[in-house]
Amino acid sequence: MAEVDAVSANFAIQEMSLGIHYHTGAEDLRSYVKNPEVWDVKDGTIDLPVGPGLGIEVDEEWVRRLSLDTEAWVSPGFFGPGGEVREW
Repeated sequence: MAEVDAVSANFAIQEMSLGIHYHTGAEDLRSYVKNPEVWDVKDGTIDLPVGPGLGIEVDEEWVRRLSLDTEAWVSPGFFGPGGEVREW
């Protein structure tokens, strides 16, 4: 998304989950890539990735190992009083 943000005239903010409350385990956004420095925040911003594609290199072997001992995440569901599905 950073690439799209960088070329969008009306870009204002891009959220990311680094350090957010629902990451309670040892893993976070940096854990899944071989080049975690792409997520380094400097003065409230990250540098535009320069590598090919999205500019990150997924650590596929680490992801495979982690997936062996991980339960599938199930959305807790957000429903209104009438049973309608609500957004996050």
